[in-house]
Amino acid sequence: MGPGVVASASRPTRPQLWLQPLPEQPPAPLSPQEQRWCAALPEGLQGRYGRSRSQLRACLAAVLQCSPEQVPLHSPPAQAPQLGQGCGHVSLSHSRQQLLMAWSPWPIGVDLEWAARPLLAEAVARRFFPEAEWQRLQGLPAEALRGAVLASWVRKEAAIKWHRGSIAHDLRHWLWDGNRGVLQHLQRGWQPPSVLHLHDGWCCAVVGEAVEQAQWA
Repeated sequence: MGPGVVASASRPTRPQLWLQPLPEQPPAPLSPQEQRWCAALPEGLQGRYGRSRSQLRACLAAVLQCSPEQVPLHSPPAQAPQLGQGCGHVSLSHSRQQLLMAWSPWPIGVDLEWAARPLLAEAVARRFFPEAEWQRLQGLPAEALRGAVLASWVRKEAAIKWHRGSIAHDLRHWLWDGNRGVLQHLQRGWQPPSVLHLHDGWCCAVVGEAVEQAQWA
């Protein structure tokens, strides 16, 4: 737990979610380490990294009841963000100029995609989905198939963030059974709770304990 962070007893007892535009200007200072990471990125990536971590710090500060600078966030580029021990769990996803951020007392994963994103749905499902899931999707009209594949994909990406796996290794092992409403890892047997929300044209997937009770800020 970082200096200035209040005890867990006074924090929220359910997951907290934020869907916000990427700010034009950083709302909070980056840590010295984040500034170094940002400076080492290609110029075209510096703005998104700096603004997204700044926005995440600002949101987490309200949960941890400290200043943004005091949030014990470890968030290197292209890696899953982490909080200091005893401060809960965090996840982050961005698409275009939009951010989906989450905090929870338990491990959590989120993923975000534009709901109208063009997608070669049949090719994606054939290549990346378990055979049993692809068989259930066959025969859907083209637009229904695109929507179903996109919705399944974001759930699975959120699940991979939840257990800190990798898309290359884990994607084919996650199956979404829309009939039963069950997300399952076929090798490990995990069935974490998952929800999918549509907000202003954005497809937001959240995976982890108590996500059905999550509070949207």
